Amino acid sequence: MLTLILAESSLETIPTRINKKGTAKIPNKKGKKRDQTILDIALHRQIIQKLPNPEKRGRPDITHLSLLAALGTPLNKQGQLRTYVHTIQDKIIKIDSKTRLPKNYNRFIGLMQQLYKLGKVPPEGPPLLTLEKMNLETLIRNLKPSETILFTEQGTPSKPKPIMNELAKQEKPVVIIGGFPHGEFSTNTLKLADKKISIYPEPLDTWIVVSRVLYCYEAIVLEKNKHK
Repeated sequence: MLTLILAESSLETIPTRINKKGTAKIPNKKGKKRDQTILDIALHRQIIQKLPNPEKRGRPDITHLSLLAALGTPLNKQGQLRTYVHTIQDKIIKIDSKTRLPKNYNRFIGLMQQLYKLGKVPPEGPPLLTLEKMNLETLIRNLKPSETILFTEQGTPSKPKPIMNELAKQEKPVVIIGGFPHGEFSTNTLKLADKKISIYPEPLDTWIVVSRVLYCYEAIVLEKNKHK
């Protein structure tokens, strides 16, 4: 089974320490605290400019599109994919393979705000999404992967097919793909990878990398399972 991690993802709430001084227009519906509002550059540009690494923040749409691409694959539908989101705030979202996320962006944001408020979704019964405070290093340590591959344009050039062909032979491989729009992975993230791979000399959108990588792995694994 393959584990996909969207790392340093631009999916976070407005930091409380910024709320008191921020001047951007922030949605503040009745009953909703500002620190449960998902940070979005379209609404909160002034706040984002006050944060560290502003070029990496305020793009929850990247996580949304990438998760839609991953969860809709035959690989996931057949129970051969585990998916996690690591956020730039060092929180981990665990996503059950049965999860069917809203395709509408605004509904997705509403779901994420509910997740940040309650820590799990749905609030009753077995959760499909869970949120907990955890850094990426701890997650990797808990997963105990056979190999961890990080995809970055700064990595060793390679086609995705041979890389995923090798991972398909392993029991618990992990792939890390950046969930942010611009900038580089942190040093702490880079050191967790056994290999750093570039599948294209220029930056690609996260959901494109997710789609290409999962398709290559899926084609190998599902064909293999067909002949068992």
